[in-house]
Formats: sequence, C-alpha cells, structure tokens
Amino acid sequence: MKVSVKAAVVGYPYIGENREWKKIVERFWKQELSERELQLEFANLRKASIKKQEALGLTQITVGDFTYYDRMLDLAFLFNMIPERYQHIEGAKTLTTYYAMARGNDDTVASEMTKWFNTNYHYIVPEYNDAKLQLNHNIYVDWLNEAKEVTGTELKATLIGPYTFAKLTKGYDEKQLASFMIQLVPLYSTLIQQLAEAGASSVQIEEPALTLELTEEDIRLVEEIYKQLDEATTANIILTTYFEALSNYERLIKLPVAGFGLDFVHGKKENIQAIRHYGFPQDKVLAIGLINGRDIWRTNLMEQAQFVQAIQYYIPNNEIWIQSSCSLQHCPVTTKVEVTLQPVLKNALAFSDEKIPEIVQITEYIETGVWPNPSAVSASMKAIEALQTDVSRNNEKVANELKQLTNQDFHRPLAFEERLALQQQALNLPLFPTTTIGSFPQSREVKAWRAAWRKGNLSDEAYEEKLNEETTRWIHIQEQLGLDVLVHGEFERTDMVEYFGEKLEGFAFTKNAWVVSYGSRCVKPPIIFGDVDWTAPMTVKEAVFAQSKTSKYVKGMLTGPVTILNWSFVRDDISRADVASQIALALRKEVAALEDAGIRIIQVDEPALREGLPLRKENWADYLQWAVKAFKLSTSNVDNETQIHTHMCYCEFNDFIEPITALNADVISLETSRSHGELIHSLQDDSYPYSVGLGVYDIHSPRVPDIVEMTDILNDSLAVIPAPLFWVNPDCGLKTRQEPETIAALKNMVAAAKVLREKLDVKQ
Repeated sequence: MKVSVKAAVVGYPYIGENREWKKIVERFWKQELSERELQLEFANLRKASIKKQEALGLTQITVGDFTYYDRMLDLAFLFNMIPERYQHIEGAKTLTTYYAMARGNDDTVASEMTKWFNTNYHYIVPEYNDAKLQLNHNIYVDWLNEAKEVTGTELKATLIGPYTFAKLTKGYDEKQLASFMIQLVPLYSTLIQQLAEAGASSVQIEEPALTLELTEEDIRLVEEIYKQLDEATTANIILTTYFEALSNYERLIKLPVAGFGLDFVHGKKENIQAIRHYGFPQDKVLAIGLINGRDIWRTNLMEQAQFVQAIQYYIPNNEIWIQSSCSLQHCPVTTKVEVTLQPVLKNALAFSDEKIPEIVQITEYIETGVWPNPSAVSASMKAIEALQTDVSRNNEKVANELKQLTNQDFHRPLAFEERLALQQQALNLPLFPTTTIGSFPQSREVKAWRAAWRKGNLSDEAYEEKLNEETTRWIHIQEQLGLDVLVHGEFERTDMVEYFGEKLEGFAFTKNAWVVSYGSRCVKPPIIFGDVDWTAPMTVKEAVFAQSKTSKYVKGMLTGPVTILNWSFVRDDISRADVASQIALALRKEVAALEDAGIRIIQVDEPALREGLPLRKENWADYLQWAVKAFKLSTSNVDNETQIHTHMCYCEFNDFIEPITALNADVISLETSRSHGELIHSLQDDSYPYSVGLGVYDIHSPRVPDIVEMTDILNDSLAVIPAPLFWVNPDCGLKTRQEPETIAALKNMVAAAKVLREKLDVKQ
C-alpha cells in the first residue's frame, strides 16, 4: 500500500523578504496609513507568501501563522480579553486598542512581554481578569478564504492551542482556572469548527507547553480539553509540539485527535524512544519535524531521509508529513541576497526558502524512492564537509588557551561582602545610585552617519568625530539629569551582539537575514561559523573617550558570552558549551583591556541567559553549569575594587534566582516595570545577596511614567532589597526610544531616587 506523504511547514516567516511587515505596521503607528490601508497591505503580503510557498513545492500550506503584532495577543484580543485599563480607549475593539495593549500609550501601561519558551522571540502575555469571554470576529477564517483565492494547494489552519494559551495567560489563580477553561474551550471549538467549515483540510493546534513537565492535574486537564474539542468539532486536529519532546507521551498520544506533530530536532532522542517503547497510533498522521526551524544550516538530505525511513519501520501504514521542527518564524527568509559571504559558508546555509526545497526533496524521495534532484543530495554533503574542514574551524591558538585555564580563572579573589566594602570606598556613590542600561536613542542622523560610513561615503576619521560629538552631548545630558553612573551611549553599535561579532574572529554577517525579536523589532543575528578569537580591543576607545568628558564614572559596556551565543546562529559541529567558552575567553581579554584603561565599572549583559535553558527543569543542570562558568570566565580576572554589573530582562525570574546568584556579579539590573509584583514576590521567597538595579519604567513604550509611579515601585522594593544594595535604572536599553521621552523619563527616575534618599534620611 502506498503511504501518503506531504511536504509542510509549521509556519512561515510573516515579515517578508525585506521586512515589509515591519514597514507597514510602523507606517500605521505613525498615522501614515489608515486601518483600511493597513489591512489591504497586510492582505497583499499574506497572498504573496502563499504564492511563494506554493512555488517552492509545498503540498500543504499553513494559514494563521500571520499576526498583527503577536499571535498570543491576537488570540487574547479575539477572545475579548481586553484588560480594564484599555476599556476607555475609543473603539475598544479596534486596532488602536490592540496596539495600545502591545505598546502602551500616553495614558496606559503596555501588557507584559516575555520570552516565547527558550527562543529570542518575545510574546505579549494575555491577562484574564475574570471577565466574561466572547468571540470577536474570526480573522483566521478571513485569512483562509483569502488564501483560497490565490492557491489551489491544500490549506492547513494553525492556532496556538488552548492549554498553551491558558498556561501562558496571567491574572488568575488556581481556583479560577476551571472558570477560565470553561469559557475558553467553547471559543476554541467555535474557531476550529468555523475553520473546518471554511475548507481547512486540517487544523494544526500548536501546544509547545506540552513539552514541559506536566502534573497529573495538567494531564487530566489536557485530556478533558481535547475530549471536548473532539466532541464539538468535525475538524482534523493535528496536535503539534515543538522545542522539545512531547511530555508524558504514553498518556497524551491517546488524545482524540487526527494526528501529532513532533519535533525530531530538539526532541529527537526522547520522541524516538517513546515511539519505540509505546508505539504510535496506526490511524493517526505523524508530522515529522525533521528540518530545524531554528537554525540556518543546510541539511544532509540522505541522512535525514534514512532517519525518516527508520521511523517508518514503526508506522509502516501511517500518513506522514515531512515538515519543519517548529515555525520558520525563527529563521531568516532567504539566502538569495547574501552575495558577500564566503562561498564555503554561503554554500552551507539554508534559510526558510532553502529549507522548504529540502523538505520537498525528502518528501518526494520517501514517497517514490527516487530523488527528484540527485545532485542536491551530493551538493548538501559536499557543502557540509567543506565548511567542517575549513581553516576557520581549526584555530590551535584558541584551543591551547582554553586547555591552559585553571579553576582560579573562574573565581573572584574575595567574597562579595568584602568586595562591596572596597568598592563603596573606591567609588563613593550615593544611596540608590542611578544609571541606565547602556544605549541611548539612535537618531536618524546617527543612523545616517553609520550608513554613509559603511558605504565608504564618510571617512573613519569623520565618522569617529561625529560619534564623539554625540557621545559628548549625551554625557552632558546625563550630568544635567543628575545620573550617578554614566554610559557612553553605544552610538557606534547597531546591535548588542552584531557589534562584538564584527570585531571577533569566527563570525560572519548577513545583509538581510532578519528575524523578529518582538513586535516590529527585527534583529539580524550573526553567524558563528568558526573558532572565536579576540584580536584587539573592541570598546576601550569609546569608553575612555566618554570617561575623559566627565568626573563621574562611565561604565564599560559588553554583551555577555551566553547572550552572544543565544542571539547568534551557532555552528553545529561542536557543543554550544565549547562555543560559549571560546566567546568567554575573548571577552575576558576585553574586560582586562577596559580595566587596564582605567574603567572601574564594567557591565557584561546577559539578557539571554535564561532563554537557552532546556524547557524541562530536569535538564537544566548541564546548561546552567557551562553557562554560569562562561560568565565567570569572562569577569573573574578583575581587581576586587572593579565593579562587575550584568543585566537581564523579560525572562521570568521567579524560579531563576539561584542561577543568577551563581554568576557572582556585583550588581544585576532587572526588568520590573511590566512584572514588578512577581519579582518582589520572588525576592521575598528567595533573597538575592548582591546589589540589584530595578527597572522602574518600560522602555518598550513611548509612555513617560510620573515620579509617583516610579517611587511606588521603589518603595515596594525596599521591603526585599536592602538600601545599600539598591540601584535605580530603566528596565532595558534606550536605543529605540525618542530623545524627548527618554530625557523626560530619566528626569523622573532621578527624582524618584532622590525621594527615596530623602525618605531614608528622615527615618534616620
């Protein structure tokens, strides 16, 4: 019997080859487009995406992987989960309200934002306030009908699943969960049934939360959810998980759905073992997540085809889909414009538009036993081998330096309490010292200078002079505002990872390999393709210049080794731990160069430390061991009087205090503006022994909080942070903000810190 095999993806990037999506939505925010014009341009972008995927050979195309800002926010808005603070906005169910929830406005704080599992994408956290849910207009049916106008290819709809949506929603306690789910599941049933009736061949329900640890109560809840969906709909539901293996496989594989999508990249070992041990239902579809949706490397086609055949041994008669391991949203769109990369690297790359033909090749081979393009098979193997043997991956100097490290290289000489006393004496800072995270607004002029310099239209000397002028201007602004510890502003940096990668060996950079970080914020991750090596100071000149313009301390600003790793596309021929060690060794040399140049406060940011964690706590230990070790290698070679800062944001600190503590940083600055209460609660349960800098306002919103609002946050925090260990700062860098709002917010922040100082003086 011939088995049906389909070529699919979990989802496709919605931003467009040239970030068209970003440009459309930002024009709307600037009121250059009406809502109707926005909708028309988005529709054209979606249709173009459908046509492209069809042309690339997919036999099944996904609809519903688009978003107006964030897919979790799309669902919350669809279910009328609009928090009370937005209800006053005129036309409470329009995109004006939707974008206010995402970004805030002059009057209202934005919704909380945090990492999407262990990726660098940030989603908007839905808020449930016990209000009655209802279904607003079903945009997914609109998108499905729109796709039917431009393709005859089979269409699969996709939705983030009810269990994942509920687990990532905040605002209710355990007692309210039943009430929440009683309202939520019927809405999902209606959505799914409407999609089936509109012609979706199947409905992909994305449940990445089913790869986490599940309690017996969780499992029973999932079983009840899918029992109700099965009874209420006629849709072919394909329950899809990704980022790790399906948890509690033996129970969940019995759910009443038409099939399962499993990740055979990040959950490969566990999913294979589960199928071998427990089998797979013979009447269900198995969507094999075969091609890595989170990296940019070419696939060994023969090796992967043989892997599929091995799985088929256990399911000889099942319909199978060959697809990406997760949505290709986490992968750039196409390599076709990357003409400046070294051929040995370019030939080894596959972005979304190159991964789809790989899926199609393997699909046709599995279905027919014949490769449609045999030369592609040998080309994939040759390209992979050529990069593996390239000189860039065989740096003996780096290998020898890592071998010579000793245990002493990972530890500061004195304990924190002793260091703190020396630092307080040396730095002589006031109580509640104020600072910023590092970057300041990059104006159009700054961006124009950089573009002209990169094109060769501005000399090195002229570019440096302009940057120095901007640095000087912001040093004076900081002094006028009354900030206690200053920064140079990072005007020379496009991105906190790209900047360092450009100055280190082993990195490569693309022209257009954009992925979404949050909202319309796109990043272009570097590619770590070879051994990483430090060859010259990267930040010393800028820090020393800024320090020469003020009598106050200027922080040296570095991105940490684990963040550089996690925010890059990383070579896959050695372990991530080994790559992190190479980066840490390079940064250690930069830290030493800053200290030698007289910089006494050095910030090594690790905002991405948590996102590299395996999803299940049982697998955390190994990652944390080498990640913490990399940070300590970077920062342990300084004098006791030199103060080491770090920064983290939007990463759920509740169960992460212990790893943060293990970093042994003198000061950590944390995002608290969107999740202040949760952090305070965490610190009540697990005190943090080092100094803490609280992010007292949200830099992702143009809103300027007043002094009272910031003071309230600081007052609440005094209950868990001792005054001598208390720093005050924004929650993240200010590069994306406008100058007037930045100055206004910092002015209020400094004033709030002064209120605390006066309050403490009165008490004493």
